[in-house]
Amino acid sequence: MSHATSTKWTYEDLLLLPEDGLRHEIIDGEHYVKASPITRHQRISMRLITEISFYLREHPLGELFHAPFDVVFSQSDVVEPDLIFIRNERREILTTKNIQGSPDLLVEILSDSNRKYDEVTKRALYERTGVPEYWIVDPVRNAVRVFRHRAPGSYELFAELSADDTLTSSLFPGLEIPLDEILAD
Repeated sequence: MSHATSTKWTYEDLLLLPEDGLRHEIIDGEHYVKASPITRHQRISMRLITEISFYLREHPLGELFHAPFDVVFSQSDVVEPDLIFIRNERREILTTKNIQGSPDLLVEILSDSNRKYDEVTKRALYERTGVPEYWIVDPVRNAVRVFRHRAPGSYELFAELSADDTLTSSLFPGLEIPLDEILAD
């Protein structure tokens, strides 16, 4: 994770960057650059996408997206979460180019280079912008932490799950995601 400059960035600045295969985000106007994900990250991401997508095919409650896709909270807060879910009732935040506002669920898969960024910086952003549910998938610890809003601007750790557990969410009634399959090497 690196910072490009101390100048305050806006979404327009991000749009001017050339495609370089890296993930560029801004939080509070600060520019962050993330390397492309590693193999295990991609496997976990694909497994989660597959499980949730199969569920949504049978239960069309909303739409699932994956990185790279911009979530624009404000002109100075733009991120590319690993997975994004928006309920049908909130489709108005979806535009042809990006998402404008807080999705119903954001998922970040940790790597060595982004651990603190996802656990602290992005979590604080998601808390203050009202993202109702945030999953942090930790491949090193073979764990998933689920955060939910308990009050405006404040998360509570709802569940801390290991590879032996099953992930569920009120966003997907009846869906049970076996974490041993998701977190397998």
